[in-house]
Amino acid sequence: MESLEINSLAQEGSFQGMPLNASLLQTHISWVLLSGNRVFKIKKPVKLSFLDFSTIQARKLACEKELEVNRRFSPIYQGVLPVGRGGNTFCIGGAGSEIVDYAVMMRRLSSARKMDAMLAAGKVESTHIVSLAKLVASFHRSAEVVSLPLQLSEMVATFDDITTVSGFVAEHLGTAFGKLIEHAVALSTQFLTTYLPRMNERVRLGFRRDLHGDLHSGNVFLYKKPILFDCIEYNDRFRQIDVLDEIAFLCMDLECFGQYSLSEMFLSLYCEDFPCFQTESDNLIFVYYKCLRANIRAKVFAVTAMTAPNDKSRQKALGLCKKYLDLLSTYSGQLAMH
Repeated sequence: MESLEINSLAQEGSFQGMPLNASLLQTHISWVLLSGNRVFKIKKPVKLSFLDFSTIQARKLACEKELEVNRRFSPIYQGVLPVGRGGNTFCIGGAGSEIVDYAVMMRRLSSARKMDAMLAAGKVESTHIVSLAKLVASFHRSAEVVSLPLQLSEMVATFDDITTVSGFVAEHLGTAFGKLIEHAVALSTQFLTTYLPRMNERVRLGFRRDLHGDLHSGNVFLYKKPILFDCIEYNDRFRQIDVLDEIAFLCMDLECFGQYSLSEMFLSLYCEDFPCFQTESDNLIFVYYKCLRANIRAKVFAVTAMTAPNDKSRQKALGLCKKYLDLLSTYSGQLAMH
């Protein structure tokens, strides 16, 4: 489907014979329709370096994979439904009409309970962190172990990808940030060359597992029992990571909100249920993963700023990019001391 068709589906389409009247959100790879107590997520027909949604069959398979991998820990995923067209009207789940796409159907939750919104409002409490740490540790303990070794060239390339935006960053945030990226990239290669043997020893010990892959506060709802959602379905390698990498993302995100004590609390409680630090090197590897996650978020917001439709959106994205680059600087400094 294309943008105009998605807008038509949201405004005039139906589900089970009832008008959708949906509000529409979008990411760079999906459209999300919010309708009553349901959410429908449709893949964009895009082809990028790390995913291919260019055919209807590929999007159908991706929807089915999304359902499968998220149902391991999330109760809100309800099914995959065809999107049909009859004449000029679209319907979700409609039989007998021409199938033009597929949608993942989820139960809709309150946006006010999303962890990032609650962090921004100062409403995340220690009780939330206790429940979240227990939930994540429980999921990680039962997750499938992945025994494939990590590859140096692949890991170097993942970190170095930020250099694709360093010119833009230097131009809009100052040359000091361009130099920071240059320094961090050199430090990363040096670190990986030294510590990859221990990282692969951790793989052999069973710490690389099939996890969430994108575990930050925007993908968590904080109810009495927290709900995780929206794990990575389109590239297994992004999801099959060391548990330290996964929890580093959440801790880094908490620190981006200035919540260092909540980050420490999450880490401590998680480790009570799933001890995953064994050596001094593991502590440094954890900092490296925080560094990597800050790098990736900074790059995401740099790209968002590059493609922003107006100056207000651009400035907001640049502000977030700077926050993550400041964290990248902090973590790089910690690694450089060793």
